[in-house]
Amino acid sequence: MASIIYMTDFAEAYARGLLLGIARYAESVGEAWNICRLPLSIRDRFGIKAVVEYAYTHHADAVIGQFNPQDDVSLFTKQGILVLAQDFKSPFTDIPNIRGEYRKSGEMAADDFINKGFRNFGFYGVKHVNWSEDRRKGFLDVISSKVPGYSFYDMEMLKSDMWNYDVEGTAKWLESLPKPVAILACDDNHAYYLTESCRIMSLSGNHTKLRIPEDIAILGVDNDETICNLSSVKLSSINQDVERGGVEVARYIDKCLKHGQTEIYDITVPATHIVTRQSSDIFVNDDPYIAKVLKYIHENISHKVNVDDIVGQVPLSRRLLEERFRKVMGTSIYNYVLKVRVEKVAERLSDGSSVSDAAFEFGFTDIKNLSRVFRNIMGMSPSEYKAR
Repeated sequence: MASIIYMTDFAEAYARGLLLGIARYAESVGEAWNICRLPLSIRDRFGIKAVVEYAYTHHADAVIGQFNPQDDVSLFTKQGILVLAQDFKSPFTDIPNIRGEYRKSGEMAADDFINKGFRNFGFYGVKHVNWSEDRRKGFLDVISSKVPGYSFYDMEMLKSDMWNYDVEGTAKWLESLPKPVAILACDDNHAYYLTESCRIMSLSGNHTKLRIPEDIAILGVDNDETICNLSSVKLSSINQDVERGGVEVARYIDKCLKHGQTEIYDITVPATHIVTRQSSDIFVNDDPYIAKVLKYIHENISHKVNVDDIVGQVPLSRRLLEERFRKVMGTSIYNYVLKVRVEKVAERLSDGSSVSDAAFEFGFTDIKNLSRVFRNIMGMSPSEYKAR
């Protein structure tokens, strides 16, 4: 039986997901692992030596934690304790790091906003923190390579300001941006700060009232459902398969403890998909007919939308609309609707719905047909997607 100490901020859904993954792995190998949760206040108040002493006196086999760059993590290994860092500010070079696909998250956000027709972009993050800066780089790299004449603006706070953010400064920054603008926040907490700033601005007589998503579309990272659903405007977010990451963390620990593995490598928490909620559920297009069609598709996607219904929304022939749609969106109306339906099914599966319920909600009456289409678009079957 492995004894593990996990030191992190347990108010975050990320921590709970990692714990679930560790527990899932332990169950899969038929063992009951002891996992002790240690609050970050111990590290902050008493220093890293107190954490090492706690781990040693409690006979811990491994410690997973959020460590500051100056923390001497070698103190754990000197006591024969395996140590892994949950990426916090910057990665360590001499111990394994639990990291996300930071650049990929930024790239996914850029592609999503670009596909929705945006040409003005913003990033709201934290200075000198690797996961925030890497998301910004991935975001900007895709935008600069795919959007001629784009505009890009960012506002980055210092780490010390994360829990005392500048509402007035954020409000002025949001007012200054060209509209409509699509903003990637480095995580869901920062996305929440943006919606709160817009809410406060709407109540103040000193600021322009900004509409979400009509003026400002917002996307976070982590898909922390508590934060996303408590926001005054429900937040869209990039989902990470944290539980899967927890399984891989436990597998690494198990190999080290049972087989003496000495190879050091990072464990990656994969970014999987975007969960679209109200904060980014909009399409921007210079062609008013295409914009109207896109709005109609997304507002009625849970109904059996067909091409004839869509054509009926604008004063164009089917042939002309198909030509204009393909030119702007790069695909046919039918294939676009099919893709959106499949993506909505995927969202429901991620939220816990059964395959049959999700299929029925979005008009798939034949599960075999759904499986075939789903695999073509998502690269796996609905059951495989749900089981990730």
